[in-house]
Amino acid sequence: MIVRTWHGCVPLKHAEGFARHLQKTGVEHAERTPGNRGAFVRRETQGEWEHFFLATYWEDLAAIKAFAGEAYQVAVTYADDEQFELLSDPYVFQHVVESVSAL
Repeated sequence: MIVRTWHGCVPLKHAEGFARHLQKTGVEHAERTPGNRGAFVRRETQGEWEHFFLATYWEDLAAIKAFAGEAYQVAVTYADDEQFELLSDPYVFQHVVESVSAL
């Protein structure tokens, strides 16, 4: 299995709106893609910013490319991201893992 990780942050005033937006865009888009095995969002507040960490789980690289395209190392962004003043990491990371378990 491959875990794909992304990070972005928004000003606190946009935290709840962006959380809903991320669910409807990145999470649901990933979950609708064949080969996706799930998604998990973690949030952390740091000062005046809300950080979002998205991990998506995939069967293989072909499934990731179906979601993100050939430039799969580049973050997938959405047109409405700008309204939340999103600061997005431009790149994502893929990690091959044997299993995923809760802490």
